[in-house]
Amino acid sequence: MVHSVDQVPQASRDQALILWFDEVGTADVGLVGGKNSSLGEMIQQLQPKGVNVPTGFATTAYAYRYYIKQAGLETQLRRLFSDLDVNDMRNLQERGKQARTLILHTPFPQDLQDAIALAYSKLCQRYGCSPSLCERFDPEYRDICVSQTQDTDVAVRSSATAEDLPEASFAGQQETYLNVQSVKGVLEACHKCFASLFTDRAISYRQHNGFDHFTVALSVGVQKMVRSDVATSGVMFSIDTETGFKNAALITAAYGLGENVVQGAVNPDEYLVFKPTLKDGFTPILEKRLGTKAIKMVYDVGGSKLTKNVEVPEPERQKFCISDGEILQLAKWAVQIEDHYSAVRGQYTPMDIEWAKDGCTGELFIVQARPETVQSQKAANILESYELKDHGAVLTVGRSVGAAIGQGKARVIHNVSNINQFKSGEVLITNRTDPDWEPIMKQASAIVTNQGGRTCHAAIIAREMGIPAIVGCGDATELVKSGQEVTVSCCEGEEGRVYQGLLPFEVHKTHLDNLPTTRTQILMNIGNPEQAFSLAGIPAAGVGLARLEFIIANNIKAHPMALIKYDELEDDLVKAEIDRLTQGYDRKPEFFVDKLARGIGTIAAAFYPKPVIVRMSDFKSNEYANLLGGRQFEPHEENPMIGWRGASRYYDPNYREAYALECQAFKRVRDDMGLTNVIPMVPFCRTPEEGQRVLAEMGKQGLKRGINGLQVYVMCELPSNVILADQFAEVFDGFSIGSNDLTQLTLGLDRDSSLVAHLFDERNEGVKRMVKEAIATAKATGRKIGICGQAPSDYPEFAQFLVELGIDSISLNPDSVLKTMLMVAEVEKTQA
Repeated sequence: MVHSVDQVPQASRDQALILWFDEVGTADVGLVGGKNSSLGEMIQQLQPKGVNVPTGFATTAYAYRYYIKQAGLETQLRRLFSDLDVNDMRNLQERGKQARTLILHTPFPQDLQDAIALAYSKLCQRYGCSPSLCERFDPEYRDICVSQTQDTDVAVRSSATAEDLPEASFAGQQETYLNVQSVKGVLEACHKCFASLFTDRAISYRQHNGFDHFTVALSVGVQKMVRSDVATSGVMFSIDTETGFKNAALITAAYGLGENVVQGAVNPDEYLVFKPTLKDGFTPILEKRLGTKAIKMVYDVGGSKLTKNVEVPEPERQKFCISDGEILQLAKWAVQIEDHYSAVRGQYTPMDIEWAKDGCTGELFIVQARPETVQSQKAANILESYELKDHGAVLTVGRSVGAAIGQGKARVIHNVSNINQFKSGEVLITNRTDPDWEPIMKQASAIVTNQGGRTCHAAIIAREMGIPAIVGCGDATELVKSGQEVTVSCCEGEEGRVYQGLLPFEVHKTHLDNLPTTRTQILMNIGNPEQAFSLAGIPAAGVGLARLEFIIANNIKAHPMALIKYDELEDDLVKAEIDRLTQGYDRKPEFFVDKLARGIGTIAAAFYPKPVIVRMSDFKSNEYANLLGGRQFEPHEENPMIGWRGASRYYDPNYREAYALECQAFKRVRDDMGLTNVIPMVPFCRTPEEGQRVLAEMGKQGLKRGINGLQVYVMCELPSNVILADQFAEVFDGFSIGSNDLTQLTLGLDRDSSLVAHLFDERNEGVKRMVKEAIATAKATGRKIGICGQAPSDYPEFAQFLVELGIDSISLNPDSVLKTMLMVAEVEKTQA
């Protein structure tokens, strides 16, 4: 009979050998360790609210200490560690092996064996697996289910009393055993877990983090397995692991048992979900990135091991392994878990969570949750950024971890048995890491692995140690040679690059305390969605210019008309490349809408609920022609700079269908993701009548100005925009001055021509008069007006000129925001 926590007297809890998960909570780390106390907390507090957690029991810290005392092991272990030197790899390995051997050769007291056996028997009575649920699987899996009616399958996990603390994760320091069955199997696994308190990595980790080896005790959790071996599993964080952006949940997923994801043995699928509008009932999946998922861990049916890895069939690799509904459900649980632990701890507590899907029942489960230990510990008032000052030959690329730069001589190590070859300050290059690698990982200037995703072991430890890592390269151990000098750059977006040579770089640290508040809004210009979360830490009032061109050129790559008229494409090579790009999409145009919506959504989410002004596509015809399949649909123009661009395309019969896709993406961001802070902006609109035609096209796609708070801005970049500003104000809700085009068209020069480049100057008196008139007319008509051109970023005196005119906002390149903010504050003081 399992008792609730309030039914168990405190004295008996303190000296109990076994406690069930629903008898413990967060206050019981000293009794059952961090992992098990967290499971108990979720079962008691979150399971009634719909969060599924498989139950089980734990051996207590008292049981471990009782065993150590009864066997007289502490004296022997202290003697063994009397000359321990964790910086001497040979010494560490010898002492660790001797300690583990000593424990494994010392049997449990009989009463501890009996207590574990009785608890497991009760678990077997509670659970069984109905073979009828598994009929869709191979016969070997049905055989497993039949056997479970007697001996249920369990996961046996170590849970140390100094584990899963906000300041030290101890992740993976001790052992875990999956698909354990029978009393004998459980007892053996528990014994191995006790011994794993003295793995080389655990000894080293405790020593370096200041924990006494003999005050830390070990609890073992015995938890009902979730049959993810015939489904999927993964890891999720309630915070963006790279940037510390608090409003996104990161979910990773792969086929089979979760150990492969945790250890970095597979490159998993990755999903980003925006938490604030998720809470409001929207479906804000910001990113879906397909992983290779080459192998999966399954039960070893009839084999000598408990689990084995098998290859995933190619068709399964090429599709996402969980549905959108499952992504959203997991993200909702991440929010619930984070909110609960934040309330319990009295401070914001982002969480690191392991989840699994049961292939027999189709249910999702949370199997572990612990506080995140890296981003949550960073100082909130200091903004640190790295800048690579030069570029060299790229040796390999992968997923970047930690927006930093590291460099040194490369050391390629294929097997953990050779880690004694590693020298402090080198760049570790290997296939993947697990906790056995940790003694040298802390000495590395950077880490590069062939396998793994952003939640794998190498990624987690690199973040914790504050060094950059690139994971999932695939070929790093082949392309990088030991002794080669390399620079590992993780500051250029989600793709990390290993460059040949020691390249120069700078580290910028900005203190965000006591920044002034300005009447003029200071906004930011952004092009790359991959940088949005990291840039969100800069205290801007929103985004004054987000460019679609970057998303289209880098994430979509194909001309929208080539996707719409795919069957009419004349180039077979183009069709083949489009087939590769759009794999997984039944309709080619849906690929365009989906990718564009996710790019816009990511930028909008980074600054939510602040305004994010997104300029609709403004490629020129020669630039459109360079997109995949574009040449078939683009005319040749002698001067595309002032040709078929911007608004004139949107209602044209030759492009109207493509513009409709763009509008559908905006509608998806606002209506489905709930990101109503997005303000579309129409570029290069020559006349008010043209503006009306564009609004009509938007309306056909459900984007109607004024509905659901939709505002539409227009670029003020043509002399006609200034001269007819009062008429444009009747069509649009606001203006954004594009100083680049306004300068070229006011002065009558081509800014792409080097012959007249010396005449291009936004500070020209003619340009300044245009700007002054535009601001005055906007103010008179009650419309917002800002500037998003290059001039304020390049010329402080031009920014001062704008402030003096009373412009509403200035949008700047990220590196100019803070210095311009300080300057604007000084100018506004003189006006007071």
